[in-house]
This record gives sequence, C-alpha cells and structure tokens, in this order.
Amino acid sequence: MFRAPTRSVPSRPSHCWLGLLPGLGLAALLAAAATAAQGLSGIAALSPMALAMAAGIAIRNGIGLPEGASPGLAFAMRPVLRAGIVLLGFRLTLGDLAALGVPALGAVAATLAATFLFTKAAGRALGVEPRLAELIAAGTSVCGASAILAVNAVTRARDEDVAYAIACVTVFGTAAMLLTPLLAGPLGFAGAEFGLWVGATVHEVAQAVGAAFAGGEAAGQAGTVAKLARVMMLAPLVLALGALAARRGDRAGGARAPMPWFVLGFVAAAGVNSAVAIPPGLSAAVGQGAGFLLTLALAAMGLETRLGRLRAMGLRPLALGAAAWVFILALGGALVALVGA
Repeated sequence: MFRAPTRSVPSRPSHCWLGLLPGLGLAALLAAAATAAQGLSGIAALSPMALAMAAGIAIRNGIGLPEGASPGLAFAMRPVLRAGIVLLGFRLTLGDLAALGVPALGAVAATLAATFLFTKAAGRALGVEPRLAELIAAGTSVCGASAILAVNAVTRARDEDVAYAIACVTVFGTAAMLLTPLLAGPLGFAGAEFGLWVGATVHEVAQAVGAAFAGGEAAGQAGTVAKLARVMMLAPLVLALGALAARRGDRAGGARAPMPWFVLGFVAAAGVNSAVAIPPGLSAAVGQGAGFLLTLALAAMGLETRLGRLRAMGLRPLALGAAAWVFILALGGALVALVGA
C-alpha cells in the first residue's frame, strides 16, 4: 500500500551557526582583551566597553574586517546585546529604590527626565540629527553606554551615531568623575549628600561609583544606590520611547517600531533579584557576564563603524554632549541641595 511521505519541518542547518563564528569570535576576542586590560590597569572606572569599541574602530578603519565577519557582528549587536541588558537586571533590587527615600528618589527621577528632554530640545536647536540627539540624551541622563545600547533598540540609529554618542558620554562622564570630587568643597556637598549628587549626575556606573567613594564610605554608598536607581529607570524610559515610536509609525503609515521585550526581561530579572536571595558568588558571576556581553556588543559595533562617517557629523553633537553634561550637573546639584540626602 502506497503511503504518502510525511513532511517534516527542517531544522536550522548547523552551517548557519558556523557562519557567525568569524565576526562573533573577533568581537569576543576584543571584549576579552578589553576586560583584561581594565583589570591589569587597576583603574575601576576605566570602561572595558569603551576600550573594546575603540579597538574595533581601529581594526575596521586600519586593516579592515576579515571575510565573512558581518553575520557574527550583526548577531552580537542584537541577541547578544539584549541578553546582556536582561542580565543587568540582576544587579538591582526594589530595595535599592526604597533605601534611597522618596525625596532623593524624586530628585534623581526629575534630574533624569529634565536632562533627557533638555538634550532633545538642545539637539533640535543645534541641528543635531534627532536619533543621535536621542542617544546622547539617554546616555547622559541614565547610564552611559548601556542606556545608549538599550534605547537604540527603539531609536534604530546608525552604528556611527551609536559610536559618536558613546564617545560623548565617555569623554564627559570621565570629566565628571574627575571634577565632581573637586567641586564638592566649593558647593558645600559632603558625605551622603555628595554621593547623591554624583549618583544622580555622572554618566557610567563605574564612573559614578569611583567618584562617589572619593568622598568617603557614606558618599560611596549613597552614590551607588542613586546610580542604580537611575539604571532601573532605564526600563520605563525605553518602553515609553517604544510606545511613542510605534504611534509615530502608525500615523505615518510606516513600519511599527519593535516592542523592546528585552526591557521586560530586565524588569523581571530585577524582580527575581528582589524576591530571591541570590548567592553573592552567583550574583557577581551574572554581573560579570552582563558586562562581558555588553562589551562584546560594543566591540562588534566598533568593527562596523566607519571613521569617515563620524568625521562627517562635525562638532555639533559634541557640543550637545557638553551642554547636556553641564545641565545635568547643575540641575542635579540644585535638586540635591534642595532635598538633602
């Protein structure tokens, strides 16, 4: 008796995954080298992400990419990046927000929102491309490179825009890290009040923690909690931007912006970390894993960045980054002075 052959769903061939290896392997190698360089330097505030991106840019514009690298680089800049952002949630707990207190938390949130809106408006006034301005706004107001990468899932800017925005927050975040301890005395900030100011205004997590502990143990603790509160506010910011982008797409008849589902994973990870006592060793390993995945993604982005396009953007985006930096330091200082610590 004749039996019709059954049709099976073909599995994804293994050679598709092998095609990711050249680009993914190169990005992973740069990420490992950048992480090792930061460890050997002994400088906690030195960002492996910035080092990996700089190395990637140097390779792309110096000797060029190896053949077949593009698929792996694209994989690093999407699934790998989003997995890293989800894992960042395990660094946070809802108790971090409660420990900050309502007045201080309000000052942090107001500084973040006002800085984001100011930077967007200043970008329009300076004639900076809107997507680049949005990335600089996110990096300055929330948490540097991590925020730029997360927001770009909705903004969908060019790789060169992302590279320029990260360069801005790296330069001005480093300047803030060095200057805030020097400004503490003249401004009358000390102890937890100084830490709150630093945590509410300095760009990257490592930069904020380094600057805060320069003011002593109380300042360091307050600065760390304030900075983590800003990181937690990344989730509602990205979700809000995604909703706005989707509405604009509908009105224009264009494609809908993607729903940033990975942000919900970020929130879920923070919820699990709040409800379950994760062993310190495991928590540290997850944090290191998140940092490595983000560093790998930035290495890939550097490898896809063309310096000619960066130079074509001119100095206006840099001026925007400077204006946003001055604004967040001034407003954050004023609000911290108003509410205390």
